[in-house]
Amino acid sequence: MIKARVTVTLKNGVLDPQGKAIEGALGALGFEGLGHVRQGKVFDLELQTADKAKAEADLKDMCEKLLANTVIENYTIALA
Repeated sequence: MIKARVTVTLKNGVLDPQGKAIEGALGALGFEGLGHVRQGKVFDLELQTADKAKAEADLKDMCEKLLANTVIENYTIALA
């Protein structure tokens, strides 16, 4: 079994209204000195294989087809 973490974030230049709302809320709570806040998604997955190359290929395919909107989002894959 291989464990993986996929992190999906908006590409630079794409507006992030949730990140902006979080930034404002943190400021309202008294946290100072914040730069830009960007939000994203994290997926933790377990793949029933011992083949890391196949796992990585499958994860990339999952991201391209469902987990990330590659027009506006980037993704990274980390195997554990």
